Amino acid sequence: MGPGTVRLGTDQLYDDLREVSAALYKKALTDLPPDVRHSVDAAHRREEGGARRRLEVMVKAIETSDETGIIVCQDTGICVFFVEIGTEAPVNGARMTEALRQGIALASERHSLRSSIVHPLTRENRQDNTGDGVPAVHVDFADGGDGLDILLIPKGSGSENMSFLSMLSPADGQAGVKKYILDRVVEAGPRPCPPTVVGVGLGGTADQCAALAKKATLRPVGQPHPEPEIAEFERQMLDAINTTGIGPQGLGGATTSFAVHVEYAWTHISMNPVAVNIQCWRGERARARIAADGQVTYGY
Repeated sequence: MGPGTVRLGTDQLYDDLREVSAALYKKALTDLPPDVRHSVDAAHRREEGGARRRLEVMVKAIETSDETGIIVCQDTGICVFFVEIGTEAPVNGARMTEALRQGIALASERHSLRSSIVHPLTRENRQDNTGDGVPAVHVDFADGGDGLDILLIPKGSGSENMSFLSMLSPADGQAGVKKYILDRVVEAGPRPCPPTVVGVGLGGTADQCAALAKKATLRPVGQPHPEPEIAEFERQMLDAINTTGIGPQGLGGATTSFAVHVEYAWTHISMNPVAVNIQCWRGERARARIAADGQVTYGY
């Protein structure tokens, strides 16, 4: 799956990154993370009747992909990268971003992946799952680090369409925040292909809050926030969401969501931003870690 080593500090690096990007796209679409598989299996054992039958279809889709290498779902998504660059890593950010884009196009051609990306007005489709601004690349930095961490999420439109942002009043308090999140999950209903992971962004600015909500969906399913107060908030919201009865594929049941994950930033005294970004049951993501010696390790 892609190169075993990447040549950091050379022009060859960007050809290598193109191959890494292509490998990540195929991996994300065909190899669901262990935490997602566990959540599907656990819900399948727990549910009964129609909900159990819906989950059986999901279990079968995973098995079929494992056996054949075909993608788990026909939606190849809109690709989003979260990249952490060590401050000692010799990387040209502009060339890196272009290499990641080329990798998505390469994988689309190599594996005959459906192209889902179009111009927002003309609806032109380049047939390679890329376009201006796509893939989206979020970059952060690891102080003193000398490698790269590249995480790809191909976000399906069913779940990405169920994205919400509101600038609540500080007077709304935690009760208002909780009501907003629960109302948005109920509004989404079956459209994001539940069981879902509900990503919540709190605070920051409007754009920052929305990005935090998406970042929250990347945490392994059910891994609580490290801060106890936030972890308790996540638990309370998951309990409330799973009492709605929406259930798998919106056809009823006790498992509407596998998890609620929250990320936050401090905000202005007169602001209370809340964002919700819902991830479908597949939770597709793939990661490549590139060490200082150029060794590539693939994971989730």
